Amino acid sequence: MIAFALRLALSGGREALARLAMITAAVAIGVGLLLSTLASMNAVERTNERQVWLDTGAASRTEQSSADPLWWWGHGDYYDGNPVTEIDVAATGPTSPVPPGLTRLPAPGEYYASPALAELIRDTPADELGDRFPGRLAGTIGNAALASPDSLIAVNGRTPAEIKDAPEARAVTTIADTRPARCDHACWGNEVRGDALTLIYSVVAGALIFPVLIFIATATRLSAAAREQRYAAMRLVGATPRQVSVISSVESALAAAAGTMAGFGVYAALRPLVATIPMTGQQRFFLSDLTLDAPQILAVVVAVPLAAAIAARLALRRVTVSPLGVSRRVTPRPPRAWRLIPLLAGLGELAYFVLTDSRPETGNGQTAAYLPGFLVVMLGLVIAGPWLTMVVARAVAHRTRRPATLIAVRRLADDPRAGFRAVSGLVLALFVTTATVSIIGTINENRATLDGDPQTRTVVEAGSGDRAPLADAVPTRLLADIRAIPGVRGAAVAHANPDGVGAPAHPGPHQDPPALVTCSDLTQTPMVGHCPAGATVTAVDPYAFAGMQSHPDQQWPAAPISPAAVAELPVQVLYVATDGSTTAMERVRTRLATAYPRHQIRTVDDQASDQQRSLAGWRKLADVVLMTTLPIAGCSLAVSVVAGLSDRRRPFALLRLTGAPLRLLQRVIGLESALPLLAVAAISTGTGFAASALFLKSQLQYDLVSPSTSYYAFVALGLVASLGIIASTLPLLRRITGPESARNG
Repeated sequence: MIAFALRLALSGGREALARLAMITAAVAIGVGLLLSTLASMNAVERTNERQVWLDTGAASRTEQSSADPLWWWGHGDYYDGNPVTEIDVAATGPTSPVPPGLTRLPAPGEYYASPALAELIRDTPADELGDRFPGRLAGTIGNAALASPDSLIAVNGRTPAEIKDAPEARAVTTIADTRPARCDHACWGNEVRGDALTLIYSVVAGALIFPVLIFIATATRLSAAAREQRYAAMRLVGATPRQVSVISSVESALAAAAGTMAGFGVYAALRPLVATIPMTGQQRFFLSDLTLDAPQILAVVVAVPLAAAIAARLALRRVTVSPLGVSRRVTPRPPRAWRLIPLLAGLGELAYFVLTDSRPETGNGQTAAYLPGFLVVMLGLVIAGPWLTMVVARAVAHRTRRPATLIAVRRLADDPRAGFRAVSGLVLALFVTTATVSIIGTINENRATLDGDPQTRTVVEAGSGDRAPLADAVPTRLLADIRAIPGVRGAAVAHANPDGVGAPAHPGPHQDPPALVTCSDLTQTPMVGHCPAGATVTAVDPYAFAGMQSHPDQQWPAAPISPAAVAELPVQVLYVATDGSTTAMERVRTRLATAYPRHQIRTVDDQASDQQRSLAGWRKLADVVLMTTLPIAGCSLAVSVVAGLSDRRRPFALLRLTGAPLRLLQRVIGLESALPLLAVAAISTGTGFAASALFLKSQLQYDLVSPSTSYYAFVALGLVASLGIIASTLPLLRRITGPESARNG
């Protein structure tokens, strides 16, 4: 029977081969996208594994070995807003451990750089970047130690005396090869850690895999009605239900298997493009990271054809029970209102955490709590869709008298499952898009940080807590060199204030004493504020130099201390104002980095850049969702509409023979697709807003922020494009509803 089914599938004439080719192509696209999604998940994990060595100096690590200790100090830097990770190392013996990606440890006065950083150093003037690193470039760091081709990492060779007194420097005997359970302030890697990784998996799974699976399921139902009629004819001439099921399953599985194999070719073609997409919101992937595990390959190869065979078997229930009923297209039972229960249950699960204020404390617990709610809502939309389609169709039928509308809504009311099936992928994509954009947009709105001032600042500061002041005094030559850099508008020296001179009478809890700045220096940096008239020294809030509490109109109080006395105090901050150009800022940063190698040098933009980069990553992830789910849903819609036209060509041909104009039939097709699309899409979008609002309230205590106009424009464009897809299939109606179609029924 299997051999007969294969012969029937391959020898059924041009129509059977065309149907097989259409199903194969559609499944290939879906499988290619599915494999790309799975490979992206694997790439995120491999990216993390390759950069755990950067956490070697983390305080939470206690690994010990008999190797000679290696002094290790990890610290951060920036160039033009991009983070640069530096690891200073100093060997104490011949067996000191060597980081991955290196053949040996750099000697004092040498450094290794990642290929991207080495290229940047070559292409940038030395006084803007290269002078920050010791001596000569000894070589490049191998890919085994890099998260991305764009990673900016340097391993600097130092002597033990140069490192051991640096903040958070440690002597280690092993290089980290596993992620720490928690990341303290000494973790310098950029990896996507536990909870965030789980969140990314969840977003990608919900946003991409669901629409892809619906697309594959839609593709395997191409020409379903024609095949049902053929199988019904087999039943009438004596074929048993088992034989018909085997033939149907083999034919569907054959097309799905061919599409699955072709899907690997689609995946291979998509890999270079997928590698450029920052799925983690940070940097692009190495192409070699986009690989599939054997279990994943096996699961796709087996599951897709198996799912197609099961779908074909379920689609033949009416053939098995009543072949004549299928041949005459009896009206199926209408969907019941119970289909709303899963949708309401999913929303209720999310609302539970709002009403009880009992969200889990851990990230994994929160994922386990919230993700099922979203998945149940998505499943509920698919289950409730046919009932909602039927309700809308019946409501429209009571309010219209136009022939095309009456025919369309009558057909929808009779078989709402088929009507909703065509738009189910788009409806689900709209929910995922709405929820993703709403959540990410609200987080961005609530966590947005400053973007710097028109006159961007470069700051070198000593830090706080047990860190020593910057210096007893700033060398006059250093100040002269900095002020001579083109683009520098002024420099101010802020002194430590151990006696609290000029501090408020009643300072707030944990409030640091103000820094002392001479008014002659403050006039060079007017964006920080100004002195009162007649004052020579002022007490400035230390956070003003970070851009948090400063404004040109801010007047700081006078401090009862002389400039000479201030000059004797340790320097807490050296503050430089530039014109904001990259050249000026990076020259100042390089000059300060060489003068104060153990202190943090940063601009006000750097303070914002880390958080803004993270938020930008979420925006990119939202863009990935937008640009992926809607096209997939559009493909599902196109396949469904074409399949529907093909399945109903004989009824439409008969209507044309009886005098129905072609334009009338085209309006019927358009309304059958557009009505459930617009109606259920509105419900899906509203559900997306509701689910995201519940999540934001319970998880982050944020009120939902309405998405920007670009979201509404994109959704409107997606709906218009969907209607355009429907309209583009209407010319096919003339070709497939000729008299020969009526004769061949």
